Amino acid sequence: MGLFKKIKEALAKTRDSFRRKMDALFSKGEINDEFYEDLEDILISSDVGVKTSMEISNELFQRVHKEKVRTAENAKNLLKTIIAETLEAETLKIEYPAIITVIGVNGVGKTTSVGKLTNLFKSEGKSVTLVAGDTFRAAASAQLDEWANRNKVKIIKHQEGADAAAVVYDAMASAKAKRPDVLIVDTAGRLHTKTNLMEELGKIGRVIDRENYGANRYTLIALDATTGQNALSQIKTFDEFVKIDGIILTKLDGTAKGGVVLSIAREYKKPIVFIGTGEKLEDMEFFNPKDFADNLL
Repeated sequence: MGLFKKIKEALAKTRDSFRRKMDALFSKGEINDEFYEDLEDILISSDVGVKTSMEISNELFQRVHKEKVRTAENAKNLLKTIIAETLEAETLKIEYPAIITVIGVNGVGKTTSVGKLTNLFKSEGKSVTLVAGDTFRAAASAQLDEWANRNKVKIIKHQEGADAAAVVYDAMASAKAKRPDVLIVDTAGRLHTKTNLMEELGKIGRVIDRENYGANRYTLIALDATTGQNALSQIKTFDEFVKIDGIILTKLDGTAKGGVVLSIAREYKKPIVFIGTGEKLEDMEFFNPKDFADNLL
């Protein structure tokens, strides 16, 4: 299946709801004050968020007047451009060799995302090593071991309950010798109320910084797209403990709340780097802002 088609299918629920409302709005033909109020309501109902919805509506108003747009169709194309520009303003390109630490709360699909990312990198000819940094959850290491076997890549792991930073230390020593293109560190799911686990992230980060062998380091937070605006508070919480470089948006295919992508870019200035487009191993893609905008409207 082509990349464009996979994104189209992943956005089906969001697009069907969003486009139906947008088509009804733009079919009125007249662009007046009521039009912009209705546009804000549609954006908010699509989980874009109040602040971002108002900003996008106001930007469209300004550009419609500045560019002397007269038809609803041209205004629609202008809105699509604004959405694409919003997403393109925050981008992140993974440079190799790379160390990627995947963080997030419980249940967002971190370990599964690590497995899918491994497959994605391997499909591009990259060598990958996995690090079982989740020593807290029962069977987490076994789950990651299964992904390593399926992808035929090396995994560094310790026994359950071990010090996660110690696992990462051993992984860094191995990576210094083997020099994989990508080292992916899985971590335990945690809430901000679990102070010990949040502090553990800082400890893992310090080990990586101290033992780094010249690789580019990225910390990516996995967010469940089905939670919509609730995902934003997770960015804020984790960013206070570790610097988040970008987002892995999971379960995009299972929600009509894909509008949260715009809030993430506008309000938190964090780029979407990868999106989960389904349940299969190969259903993880690099995020493309233009494809997203084209498939949304």
